[in-house]
Amino acid sequence: MNGQHKCLADSNPFTPEPARIIRSYHLTADVKFFQVRFIDVERALSFQYKAGQFAMVSILGAGEAPFCLSSTPSRPGLLEFCIRKMGTVTNALFRLPENALIGLRGPYGNGFPVEEMTGKDILIIMGGMGVAPLRSVLLYCLDNRDWFGRVVLLYGAKRPAEMIFREEFFSLKTRTDLECHLTVDADDTGQWPERTGVVTTLFPSLKKVDPENTYALVCGPPVMYKFVIKELIKLNIPKNQILMTLERRMKCGIGKCGHCAIDYIYTCLDGPVFTYWDVLHMKELI
Repeated sequence: MNGQHKCLADSNPFTPEPARIIRSYHLTADVKFFQVRFIDVERALSFQYKAGQFAMVSILGAGEAPFCLSSTPSRPGLLEFCIRKMGTVTNALFRLPENALIGLRGPYGNGFPVEEMTGKDILIIMGGMGVAPLRSVLLYCLDNRDWFGRVVLLYGAKRPAEMIFREEFFSLKTRTDLECHLTVDADDTGQWPERTGVVTTLFPSLKKVDPENTYALVCGPPVMYKFVIKELIKLNIPKNQILMTLERRMKCGIGKCGHCAIDYIYTCLDGPVFTYWDVLHMKELI
């Protein structure tokens, strides 16, 4: 009987694996960075995922929630998450000290089609918490720099204090193989050295774009998509090469609860990465 119970537990897709918080610190007042590693060393090193996929994080007594992976699969061993405090699970997670145990299951979702993107120019547009999933693909492109053409980053935040990974992006501006443009909606410090305005004000900074050879990756608040997409259409980037990651609807991660279902589309199974063509036919996605 015990053997049968073990077999059933092992086959249960909702069973998390134990992991440990290796490092955590605040990125902004309500956003924290977490480095996590599976307890089992072999599992930690063999865990495979794609940029753009997500994992379910569980806290004993609080529940579980989906969070995109902010780390890159090109750096195995540690998983990284960028998480905003906004509910029961995140409140419990923020209270945990380093070295505390959590549960992980995944990875889930389709991720970015990096094989199709190989050899292409990559234009990454982030707004606010959109940095969380897009940091993964950005680091992947930089770790495998010879696989891609131009890599361009446009990132906007509300205010300087709310720019997530701000110091990291400032350091990236010194690289010669990356075009990095930053902006804030409003500078309340008087010391912001970059542009001021919404993220679309960065588009005039772009050098000539080769639309057929460009993949545009977008993530940010829902209000941002309409205006960013309009700019990308002006650049004549094909609709199937405009990719958006949309994970705000997800719940269980495996399509069982139906929380993320829109008609016949399950965000957790068919997404969270969708093309602009998908969104045109399923406007409820945004």
